[in-house]
Amino acid sequence: MIRKIKKKFKAWFFGSRRDEISPDEILLDASNLPQFDTDQFEGRLEKPISKKSLQTVFFFFALICALVFVRTWFLQVSKGEAYLERSENNRLRYTHIFSNRGVIYDRKGLELAFNTLREGKDFAERKYYNMPGFSHVLGYVKYPSKDKHGFYWETNYVGKDGVELFYNTSLSGENGLRIVETDALNQIRSQVMTKPPVDGEAIELSIDADLQTKFFEIISDTSEKFNYHGGAGLVMDVSSGELIAAVSFPEFSSEILSNGTQDQINEYLNSPDDPFVNRFISGLYAPGSVIKPFLAAAAINEGIVNPDKKILSTSRIAVPNPYFPDRFSYFSDWKAHGLVNMIDAIAVSSNIYFYHIGGGFDGQEGLGISRINKYLSDFGLGKQTSVDLFGELLGVVPNPEWKKLNFDGDEWRLGDTFNTSIGQYGLQVTPLQIVRAVGALANGGRLVKPTLLKVDKTPKFEKVDLSEESFEVAKDGMRQAVLRGTAGGLNVPFVEIAAKTGTAEIGRSYIHSWITGFFPFQSPRYAFVVVMERGPYSNTTGGVYVMRQLIDWMFWHAPEYLK
Repeated sequence: MIRKIKKKFKAWFFGSRRDEISPDEILLDASNLPQFDTDQFEGRLEKPISKKSLQTVFFFFALICALVFVRTWFLQVSKGEAYLERSENNRLRYTHIFSNRGVIYDRKGLELAFNTLREGKDFAERKYYNMPGFSHVLGYVKYPSKDKHGFYWETNYVGKDGVELFYNTSLSGENGLRIVETDALNQIRSQVMTKPPVDGEAIELSIDADLQTKFFEIISDTSEKFNYHGGAGLVMDVSSGELIAAVSFPEFSSEILSNGTQDQINEYLNSPDDPFVNRFISGLYAPGSVIKPFLAAAAINEGIVNPDKKILSTSRIAVPNPYFPDRFSYFSDWKAHGLVNMIDAIAVSSNIYFYHIGGGFDGQEGLGISRINKYLSDFGLGKQTSVDLFGELLGVVPNPEWKKLNFDGDEWRLGDTFNTSIGQYGLQVTPLQIVRAVGALANGGRLVKPTLLKVDKTPKFEKVDLSEESFEVAKDGMRQAVLRGTAGGLNVPFVEIAAKTGTAEIGRSYIHSWITGFFPFQSPRYAFVVVMERGPYSNTTGGVYVMRQLIDWMFWHAPEYLK
């Protein structure tokens, strides 16, 4: 029986030979085929599936079963434990609990940068005080970012510019973590906080928001009314270095750069007004005559001139050409002042007086470029102030080596010293450097570190090593500039101000208009500076006009600063 079954199976599986021919196959040929209509499926014969096809299908399914078995063994036995852990992690995922960024306050407790929660957001939006004048101080932020699959690849706020950038670590805080359990449909089943978030630290700035806003409005209005390209202004505590106001115009909007559209941002990027330039730390300007008090103090300290000595200030002086003695180079004053001593020269801003004590002329010894370079550097010009902002530029205090490097090896000439002595030629400074230097004149030689933080301890400072007489004569000259000289617009009855004006020429078409000084004169508390950038050459309204409006506003709205 078993042999019969095997025989039948072999016959089915391997096939069998047919040696017999049936009678109908013998008799059926082309000549006696019946007339079938094949289009109607007549005469069609149904043939059984071939043994070869069945064999192929059998082998195919056997191979599939073998592969499934091998893969199942690999997943369940060889890698079973690893995939079990992985499947558990698919159900349990970590999510971030975003910390709140630290709030930024002004010196009186007003919120300048804070956080607001919006529906549908995982983190708070950064909002800014809705008044102009703060963007270069505050900066802006970039938010946490998701990839196309909805996962956060950037999990922190990132400060961009201003104190948001400089104090980013303190403001950022630390995110928390939450474990979320989901089912197969990705529905949340449960949540457990494993690490609570830690909010960022609050920061109290030295800025007075009301003073800052008014200062910005005055500079903005003056710039637009009298065709200046921009401007900057600072008020600094001469003892602590606190910046009570720090203005740069034009500016961008912190709100737009943090929360605005790309079209709004592109308007700033394409603006010809350079709104991203922070002019009080990154604007480099020829200072003009505002450096004259520093040269006066240097000349007294070096003993090259008695402050009472009078020098004749005519409209110009003529210097012989060293190669062609019959030819002269002329150096002009802005007007003929007659005989002036040092205090007079500061008050009326005599160029000729400072040509004499700067470069030397007509028997008067001059400081020379090396000593000019030294003293201006001692007062912090051309040097970093270390203010708590990024992007500060150093500027230039020129010297012979600088000229050779920048003018194809040209030698330094006496005329270069003359022009440097009145704040022209290659001299380039920032408004922050000037207000810091004036603060050192006012406080007796302490070159403080400017700061945007409200401080409660004595700050570090560098010492400007000059005689007491040097400081006093320079300050007296600045006071006389207000009483009877070029800064007469600041002669007000409610506070004694000492100041120095400056007009730096840019070619023959434009000027920078400066004013710097300090108050109260007898017990200095605050130094200030204003520079109105690139105005028409014929313009006589600038820095003094701005500062007078601010002083008047302070009298009515912030008298505590004038006492």
